[in-house]
Amino acid sequence: MLRSEFEPGVYVRHPKRPEWGLGQVQSAIGERVTVMFEHAGKILINTAEVTLDWADTTPDGSND
Repeated sequence: MLRSEFEPGVYVRHPKRPEWGLGQVQSAIGERVTVMFEHAGKILINTAEVTLDWADTTPDGSND
């Protein structure tokens, strides 16, 4: 299985879709990362095409 730089549970943001809100990685296999976004639901992201931004906060606003 291909490893991804993202692991389930980490929080990210989509750089071109800020309206989607905070997202939590659900699964990551290679370049295919499934993220559950606050305002967009579950989205499959190809990280070869989109560089997700690591979020520095959790949904409750605290730092990890």
